[in-house]
Amino acid sequence: MFMFFSVLSAYLIGSIPTAFIFGKLVKGIDIRKHGSGNVGATNAMRVIGKGPGLAVFAIDIFKGFAAVTLLPSIVNELFSGGDLYGNSTFYLVLAAAVVSGHIWTCFLGFKGGKGVAVTAGVMLGLYPVIFFSGFIVWILFFHLWGYVSLASLAAAISLPILSVLINEDLVTTLFMAGLCFLGVWSHRDNIKRLIQGTEKKIVRSQKR
Repeated sequence: MFMFFSVLSAYLIGSIPTAFIFGKLVKGIDIRKHGSGNVGATNAMRVIGKGPGLAVFAIDIFKGFAAVTLLPSIVNELFSGGDLYGNSTFYLVLAAAVVSGHIWTCFLGFKGGKGVAVTAGVMLGLYPVIFFSGFIVWILFFHLWGYVSLASLAAAISLPILSVLINEDLVTTLFMAGLCFLGVWSHRDNIKRLIQGTEKKIVRSQKR
């Protein structure tokens, strides 16, 4: 019961469609029908403005962070999970659940965002060294080439590399490789546009 409720809760936290909610509240629109159609922070910045987009980004980071830090403590108080609460693999399962919830949200027909911000929140909660190192990679690639998607891809690819460099165990490194795969897969359309030279560099708010 402890494990089931924890994983389900993490998935539902990840599934909260922040960008969709902000699109409705700020402009009364379905963000899936504007910009790139993605339910994420970058498209929120493009469609509803920088301020709301940054708010979406911050909330999505918090979703990932909360699922692997606050949620286990709350559920442990309710169910007294014992050994699971102290099991590192348990936290990786929660991390996978919250990222999956964001990418395949049950609230929008299992079509959500790309999981970048939520993954960042997970890294901040569980592996702060990897989080800050990955953030440096993101900043470097964005500064050099100006593409949010390329920077996000570089940060995703850096995860298993960083895990090896700081001597994390095999399970953690394999988990990072899984997150890397998800990050690349969720950006497959961006990769095509990058190759074709049609990917947008500048994020702009569209006027109605």
